[in-house]
Amino acid sequence: MADRLTQLQDAVNQMGEHFCNSIGILQQYAPPSPFQGFDKQGGKSPVPPPPQEDYGAMFAKLIARTAKDIDVLIDSLPSVESSQELQLKSLQMLEIENEDAANKLEEIVKSGENLLQQIQRAQHDIAQVQLQCQAMGNHT
Repeated sequence: MADRLTQLQDAVNQMGEHFCNSIGILQQYAPPSPFQGFDKQGGKSPVPPPPQEDYGAMFAKLIARTAKDIDVLIDSLPSVESSQELQLKSLQMLEIENEDAANKLEEIVKSGENLLQQIQRAQHDIAQVQLQCQAMGNHT
């Protein structure tokens, strides 16, 4: 369930980003509006050319898709009535999986320790043979 909640939080954050970006585009490309009593004399600030892409439609699609994703995630959350039962069953299954994983890990560690001992014995034997060869080479 925590994974779904994380996904839901990510979707809500993404929705906020879409809203912020769409407002930024509106601020960037919208023509200025005059305010009564604040008419400014002088040159007008240049308005950037309108974008080639239809940002309004793009952000509308992104926001609608994200809202749909949020609805799906909310619908997939467990209900309040069954949450205690589901949590208990889930915890029991996780405990069984944890025990199985711990047993497998112990077997792997034992196997690794045996392999390490074999490697150390082989290295010891190699070192002994090398020392014997060096000693024989010094006598001749």
